[in-house]
Amino acid sequence: MEKLELGHRYDIHSYKHNGKIHRTWDEAILLEIHDDYLIFGNNKTKVTESDGRSWRTKEPAVLYFFKNSWFNIIGQYKKDGIYYYCNIASPYIIEENAIKYIDYDLDLRVFPDGSFKVLDRGEYKYHKQLMNYSEDIDFILKSELTNLINMVREKELAFVPYTVQRYYEIYKKYKKKVH
Repeated sequence: MEKLELGHRYDIHSYKHNGKIHRTWDEAILLEIHDDYLIFGNNKTKVTESDGRSWRTKEPAVLYFFKNSWFNIIGQYKKDGIYYYCNIASPYIIEENAIKYIDYDLDLRVFPDGSFKVLDRGEYKYHKQLMNYSEDIDFILKSELTNLINMVREKELAFVPYTVQRYYEIYKKYKKKVH
């Protein structure tokens, strides 16, 4: 396990179940370390797709990666409020200065009013068959989606009001030190 350092810049590498790279992000600044999760921040980050196309995120984000939970949470700081994009994904590892995880297609979009929508069920079903997700993996992923929805409903962790704003302020302080 690499030694973690607050304020350090990491890459993010998302893979698919078959081991192929799915997408990368070129910035995640480590903001806080917990026993079971890490919190990162970024803004206008370059994202590179598996086919080589790239684009930049439009707004600041606070990212939660978990050691034992099969999801990650991205709080997006937009003009009209905080939106969350949650990926059902394997727990992370950090290797070669990159946060790495397997993306399992299912996503949860949470809106500023607390309402939410499960996305990409069709993509999940397609990839489950194509890449032969085991019944154990299928059970874990569906169970973790339920856990994530319960976190949203209970306003836990990333979903506590003003949490994303607070971590964005920490992110800005680290960015000033770097520049």
